Amino acid sequence: MKFVDAHIHLSDPEYGSQLAQIVQEAKQSNVVALVSSSMDYESCQRNLMLAEENKGLVYAALGIHPWNVTNLTQKELDETLNLILQHGVECEKVVAIGEIGLDPQYAKHRETKDKQMQVFQEMLAAAEKLSLPIILHSRWSAQKILPLLTSYRLEGVLFHWFSSPVELIPQIMERGYYISEGPPAVFSDRTREIIKQVPIANLLTETDGPVSYYGPFEGKVTTPAFIPLVVKAFAEIKSMKEEEVAEQVLKNFASFFKIEELEL
Repeated sequence: MKFVDAHIHLSDPEYGSQLAQIVQEAKQSNVVALVSSSMDYESCQRNLMLAEENKGLVYAALGIHPWNVTNLTQKELDETLNLILQHGVECEKVVAIGEIGLDPQYAKHRETKDKQMQVFQEMLAAAEKLSLPIILHSRWSAQKILPLLTSYRLEGVLFHWFSSPVELIPQIMERGYYISEGPPAVFSDRTREIIKQVPIANLLTETDGPVSYYGPFEGKVTTPAFIPLVVKAFAEIKSMKEEEVAEQVLKNFASFFKIEELEL
């Protein structure tokens, strides 16, 4: 079986010196491709480098996370947009704009809310211009984000670690968007219910490392090596064979990120 991690932050300083070991573990676990998402200008640069160093395994998503908007200067925004537009045409390395979105927890005041929205719209415009899909952060903001997306011609939309509201799932599916879920599929009833409601053709696996988890993952460093257990959980929930889930998720990944070299 071949596995994929649609959303991880390999550029996070928390991984640091463990990075080579994490990449090696991914290969040993038959994880054949992973997308490393960015948070800011520095992580965009780092992810480009990681994609170059690990061709055919690591792909880059470039963007500014809503968490990083509060202290974002206009200079850094401009530099990040220029970097995205410059490298976004190199589709063999850059496969998405992400992680982008809105998060009210990090926008308590009107000024920050407006700034988050401005940066998000700049990122959506870049995705449209480059014909790249987007990886969305939609915590407590999916209802606000969904209507915005129709204003842009987007190649694809991935709601990463979608958690609520479940009532939006039919609308998300009608538009042909994707949802990715990770290790909580093993132990979280809420996540398992979402997976149950999303067709397998619209699902992707992720880890969102270095985020830490409970259940069998408690106390462990999150790595792509967790993905086989996520696929096993998907298979249990969907009453499918693990091989069938792994194969379909691989197809979904290759199609969504337009990675032709992945053997299907």
